[in-house]
Amino acid sequence: MSGDDELATRTWPEIEAATVFVPLGSTEQHGPHLSLGTDTAIAVAVARGLVAVHGGLVAPEIAYGSSGEHEDFPGTVSIGAEALELLITEFGRSAMRWAARVVFVNGHGGNVGALAAAVTRLRREGRDVAWLPCGTAAPDPADTHAGRIETSVMAHLRPGDVRPDRMAAGETRPLDELLGVLRVAGMRAVAPTGVLGDPRGATAASGEVILAEMIATARARLEGTVDRYGCLQKVLT
Repeated sequence: MSGDDELATRTWPEIEAATVFVPLGSTEQHGPHLSLGTDTAIAVAVARGLVAVHGGLVAPEIAYGSSGEHEDFPGTVSIGAEALELLITEFGRSAMRWAARVVFVNGHGGNVGALAAAVTRLRREGRDVAWLPCGTAAPDPADTHAGRIETSVMAHLRPGDVRPDRMAAGETRPLDELLGVLRVAGMRAVAPTGVLGDPRGATAASGEVILAEMIATARARLEGTVDRYGCLQKVLT
């Protein structure tokens, strides 16, 4: 993707009504082997993939999210759901003064509550704002944080951000079995290393394939309908 597709590189006379894709990530622990910016890097890559096909602009990423469940780990910075909701709301109100549409591309599950609240408010106000997650068509419920999927994608995108010698299996039970404790006691209570899944065996080659699937899944949502939470959904055929 050229720099011309980046909002931050444009001057104001060069801005035309277009879809603005906003990568939304986090700064949070991803185990001992992945960088704190993993969610943000993946969200940026998916947003750029959408622009490459759909057109539009990629806004500067929002690299802080609602990550309270990870705050036991050094390096994590969470702004909380309330602040994130306000940020998204004001971003949408401001950008929709000149954008044709705003789509938040979310790379962190903890942001969903704030996203849903903010985007539904914006839509009630008559603004064409929506969001979509970064994910594959068939997610693995036992590989949801710093496991093989994210590790492979980061090995493809930013190999220097992966520490192969520190890879080890984490908690591999499905996420729905862990959510109760996770929400109350945090990530460390269910996964002391901060990993939900097993990153061993991750490769850059598989990461390239997974990222392509993420972008294709996002594209299918982009052409679909918006649900009552403001989330784009693929049209079933």
